[in-house]
Amino acid sequence: MAEAHQAVGFQFTVHPDGVDIKLSQEVIKNIYQSGLTAWKKKVILFKNGVLAGVYPASPSSWLIVVIAMLTSLYIRLDPSLGMIDAIKDNLPYRDCMSAQTQAVLSAILFATGLWLSLIYLLRYTLKALLSYHGWIFESHGKMSTTTKMWLSLVKMFSGRRPLLYSFQASLPRLSVPRVDDTIYRYLESVRPLLGSEEYNQMERLASDFKDSIAAQLQRYLVLKSWWATNYVSDWWEEYIYLRCRSPIMVNSNFYIMDLLYVTPTHRQAARTGNIVHAMLQYRRKLERGEHAPLRALGVVPMCSTQMERMFNTTRIPGIETDIVQHLTDRKHLVVYHKGRFFQVWLYTGGRHLLPSELETQFQRILSDTSEPQPGELKLAALTAGNRVPWARARIKYFSQGVNKMSLDAIESASFFLTLDDEPQGYDPAKTNSLDGYAKSLLHGKCCDRWFDKSFTLISYPNGKMGLNVEHSWADAPIVGHMWEYVLATDCFHLGYTEEGHCKGDPNKGLPHPTRLQWQFPQECQNVIEASYILAKQIADDVDFHGYLFMEFGKGLIKKCRTSPDAFIQLALQLAQFRDQGVFCLTYESSMTRMFRDGRTETVRSCTSEAVAFVRAMEDASATKAQKLTLFRKAADKHQNMYRLAMTGSGIDRHLFCLYIVSKYLGVDSPFLKKVLSEPWRLSTSQTPQQQLNIVDINKFPKYVGAGGGFGPVADDGYGVSYIIVGENLITFHISSKFSSPDTDSCRFGQHIQKAMLDIQALFHPENDKIVENGEHVYLVNGKKHL
Repeated sequence: MAEAHQAVGFQFTVHPDGVDIKLSQEVIKNIYQSGLTAWKKKVILFKNGVLAGVYPASPSSWLIVVIAMLTSLYIRLDPSLGMIDAIKDNLPYRDCMSAQTQAVLSAILFATGLWLSLIYLLRYTLKALLSYHGWIFESHGKMSTTTKMWLSLVKMFSGRRPLLYSFQASLPRLSVPRVDDTIYRYLESVRPLLGSEEYNQMERLASDFKDSIAAQLQRYLVLKSWWATNYVSDWWEEYIYLRCRSPIMVNSNFYIMDLLYVTPTHRQAARTGNIVHAMLQYRRKLERGEHAPLRALGVVPMCSTQMERMFNTTRIPGIETDIVQHLTDRKHLVVYHKGRFFQVWLYTGGRHLLPSELETQFQRILSDTSEPQPGELKLAALTAGNRVPWARARIKYFSQGVNKMSLDAIESASFFLTLDDEPQGYDPAKTNSLDGYAKSLLHGKCCDRWFDKSFTLISYPNGKMGLNVEHSWADAPIVGHMWEYVLATDCFHLGYTEEGHCKGDPNKGLPHPTRLQWQFPQECQNVIEASYILAKQIADDVDFHGYLFMEFGKGLIKKCRTSPDAFIQLALQLAQFRDQGVFCLTYESSMTRMFRDGRTETVRSCTSEAVAFVRAMEDASATKAQKLTLFRKAADKHQNMYRLAMTGSGIDRHLFCLYIVSKYLGVDSPFLKKVLSEPWRLSTSQTPQQQLNIVDINKFPKYVGAGGGFGPVADDGYGVSYIIVGENLITFHISSKFSSPDTDSCRFGQHIQKAMLDIQALFHPENDKIVENGEHVYLVNGKKHL
């Protein structure tokens, strides 16, 4: 036991002459190092807090202003226009100070006030500059004189060497769009999906809404936008995520995969040791705010608020709503392996455990042959089932005794780690290897991931890794940022020995991982089993298909002078129509992080222009020139919709917030109720890559990620996540449900592949589709593709 190991450092013996106390030098050294590390951390946090607090100025600029004021006094100039004299006349205890001391102190106070005023002036100037979004609507490769001047000013006012949170106070707030604009864009988005009678009815509902309660709801929303840092994000987190009472496994959580082609070592404990150590390095920089802020064009800063809750965070179940619990300075993680839970300390002597020390600890767990306690094997299934039974079980069975202590250990852990016992990963020699890998990351066995933790790190016996991420606290790009850093650190900085072990000498003197203890009555075990059965039904219904599109990638698409995202989205519309025979409401996620506390907005990809293009592609009488013209129009429309969403002029978040206000006021809106009940049968998202630019994938083409994915949003629809990898690869992650007779993920993947090739053929006459032996064969740059 860890407690016993620590106790031997302090011993005392009672003699007739008194008490003989012996202290272990090792323990004293560890205590000293821990205290020293804690004070260093406090000093660094204070220093970085000051630097971020006065940004874009610096503490040294205060000294410059003070020296300038004192110099002006020396040469008998008064740039303060009498304010220094006024301060001197009102100084407390001025009778106890000499005239020279009064003058110097008054000058320092005035200089400090002037310096703070200049900081606020710089911040509000930068905020005004960042409120300009004209640059994003300009054609790629073309920049107006206005934008060039704007970029120069932003660079000038952005200061040097910003920290992670330096720009937070300078980010503009998300403004509320005009109701008329939002309704116009909404009606435009549903026009291709509705018949004439249905569309006329929707127009009447929208008109009635504008003429009745819209103005009242909008006033409350504008008031909130003035008061809160973001008028959307808190309600989005609460009502879309935390108030949802259905299982979060599959329905909310998402996953992120490991490197696609490379496995640095096939030793499970060693790979896990390096990854965990890299995560601790990332967390330390995150806590100190030392990561560089993400910036569009290398200039425009993105909001970093979501990153604050990456570690030490758990979603706590409640009867009506969950809460997100975020703690600070957690020093342990909890590991699940073959039905047992272990607590592993991450620090010793005031420092992180080294990779070799972590490898030793994880190998001890892998070698442990003890059996699970009654009810322990499927305990984590409580986090995979409905939220209300889990909340009630938590109150009834986990509020005292060993169960409370063990649950507290899990919920207060830095993160959750699963040492899986079945190998996964992409294997080109195996058919559908990505499918099983995706399902394992998304739901596993339904009882071997703690779905409430901010993320669960999953380690496989063949050295592959992955993440399962709870969605309420952050969006995919936030976790992707951390994952890129971790994988690059693992492969290019930490490395492995020739035998595949972590570098460094293993420390055998570390206290062993501690088993968490549980005592579950039969009634509690029945609740656990019920949650497991429900979760298993959900997991077994998930139809996943992942594949690599290697025929071409971003490089060739850009040569076609179109946006890669627009190209793929139009291919998805063509695939959807070929798969289902109808068009559907389509969701594409866009970020709004150019605004403070921004998260996401919806791009409605199924536009009238996209529908016209798809119909032309299916019309044998349409010429290539006609199809290409319609493609250009549809792509331009999509790009404009995406840019509007990024700049705060989207449709869905505004309507969502108007609906929430209507519920608070107790007024009914048939229009808003209709809008919020529409199903998204095609939900899509692009997974960002190379946010950090740590690894040059042109130099290291094998060190690329496989992206990630999510479960289907609608029972009869598809979920599609895609990642544009380098210049020549696009990976697709497609999900649907086996219970739907109308969907098939593998079939939809084939439709996507054919749609991509058909569209690409429009740009290159030498690339065409022929029929060979009764099968469609695509010629791309002279190469045949089925």
